[in-house]
Amino acid sequence: MASQGIVRLNEELIEGFRKLSTPNISDALDKLGICGGCKGITPVVPGTKLVGPAYTLKYVPVGTVPGTVGDFIDDVPPGDVVVIDNGGRTYCTVWGDLLTVTAVRRGIAGTVIDGVCRDVPRIRDLAYPIFTRGCFMMTGKNRVELAAVNVPVAISDVKVNPGDIIVGDDSGVVVVPQEKAAEILKLAEQIAEAENGIEQAVERGMTLAQARASYHYHQLQNKQQ
Repeated sequence: MASQGIVRLNEELIEGFRKLSTPNISDALDKLGICGGCKGITPVVPGTKLVGPAYTLKYVPVGTVPGTVGDFIDDVPPGDVVVIDNGGRTYCTVWGDLLTVTAVRRGIAGTVIDGVCRDVPRIRDLAYPIFTRGCFMMTGKNRVELAAVNVPVAISDVKVNPGDIIVGDDSGVVVVPQEKAAEILKLAEQIAEAENGIEQAVERGMTLAQARASYHYHQLQNKQQ
């Protein structure tokens, strides 16, 4: 299986994204003309959040010789987000209760799957942050196999490189390219600060239009030329 090294971002950057919502980050991505929102990927357990560098996996249909779904979980560093490209398949799962229990024990930040998971009661019991296209009970064993680890993958047509920052909350999942992470974080923080100020201004009786204008809100969101 092909693999490549991961460039690790500093913890200060990751902690910065932990304080932000996916809408704030998405607006910052839009301003830079970067597509980062993963359409159709939602939390299995509402109220959970994940933030961390991507540990990527690529699955393909099995050939004439059945492959394995892999015991990759033992190699995932604590704090990483497992990102599984299962090609959007919803007819078989690549994540179940044994992976959930192991991930929690190892301190893994969460999981994102372009596909489905199963054993939902265990996921809910442990409040494990996992974001998928839904749930289905049929195993991926003898249906798909692990083809590559830590290579570029796609989640809902959004490219994910190993080490990119993944953020997920109740609004969905966004992918932050690691080479633009510092710039995106700064913009997202400015947008969040402006929104907080606008809310306070409205509470004081200012109209929404006036409040937005006073904080130059639309300029913050408009795509850079």
